[in-house]
Amino acid sequence: MPEQPGDFERARKRVTDAFTVGGYRFGALAARMMPGPMAAGAASSIGFTASLANSPRRRMIERHLQRVNPRLRGPALRVAVGQAFDSYAQYYMESFRLPHLSARTVERGLYVPDFHHVTDAIAQGKGTILALPHMGGWEWAGRWMVDKGFRMTVVVEALDPPELFEWFADLRKDLGMKIVPTGPGAGTAVLKALRENEIVCLLCDRDLERNGVEVEFFGERTTLPAGPATLALRTGAPLLPVGVYYTDDYNGHMAVVRPPIPLNRLASMRTDVTRITQLLARELEFLIRRAPEQWHLFQPNWPSDPGYHD
Repeated sequence: MPEQPGDFERARKRVTDAFTVGGYRFGALAARMMPGPMAAGAASSIGFTASLANSPRRRMIERHLQRVNPRLRGPALRVAVGQAFDSYAQYYMESFRLPHLSARTVERGLYVPDFHHVTDAIAQGKGTILALPHMGGWEWAGRWMVDKGFRMTVVVEALDPPELFEWFADLRKDLGMKIVPTGPGAGTAVLKALRENEIVCLLCDRDLERNGVEVEFFGERTTLPAGPATLALRTGAPLLPVGVYYTDDYNGHMAVVRPPIPLNRLASMRTDVTRITQLLARELEFLIRRAPEQWHLFQPNWPSDPGYHD
C-alpha cells in the first residue's frame, strides 16, 4: 500500500515525542542522583547553554524584562536574561528532585512571613484561590504546604505530547497535589475543590486561550485569564496573589502572600470580573517587580509580541 500523505510526519512526530519524554525522564533521574550543590551547578550550566542556543526565547524575555524595567539596557539586560534562564533551569532541577527530598529539607528551605493570609482564608470554609505568576520555585512551596496537611489542587497547562503532560502530572502527584489540566473540564474540578475547602493554585500571568479579560499589564494592553476573578466571585473563595522566589537567605526560598483582593459586587458580573482582574494584574506586577529575573515567561504575552497571533 503506498504511503499516505502525512504518514511520514506523523511517524517523525512520534519519534520526536518519544525522545522528548525520554529526555525529561533521563534528566529527572540524573537530577535525583546529584547532591544538592552539584544539582545547582548543573542547573546554572543548563541555563547558560539554553540562553545561548535559543535566541528567539532570549529576545522574548528581553522584551518582557524591559516592560518591567524600561531602563534595563546593555550589559545589565544581558545579565538579567541569563539569570532568567538560570532560574528556569533551577525550577526544573528542583521539580525533578522534590519528590525525593525529605520533609525536613523542604520545611527548612522555605520562609513564608505572611502565611496567616492563607490560614485566615481557609478558616472561612469557602476554599482558597492562590493566584501566581510564573515565578521562582512555586512547586517547592506546594510540596511544603502538602507536607503541612493542606489539600491542594493545581491547574496546569496541557502539554504536547500528552505523554509528557502525564509524566509531569505524575511528578506533581508524587508531591501530593491534585492536577487538573487546562480545558473544558477544569472549571468543574476547581469548583469541587473549592466546595471542599481546598487550596486551588492558578498560574495567571499568561492567557493561554487568548479569550480572557483585557487589562493593562506593565503599561500595555493585553488579556489575562478571567478564571481567578470569576471563581472568587461565584464561590466567595478568597483570592490571594502569591509569589515564590529563590533567595540566598532562608535556605533557598521565600514566599510572599499578599492580602486578599476585595471581592465587592459593584456592577454586573462581567464588569466586576474585569475590575478584579485588573486589580490582580497590579498585584502580579508588584510580585514580578520584586525579582523580574526569576520570571519564567518566555512566550509572547502581549499583542505586540512577535508570534502572539500565531
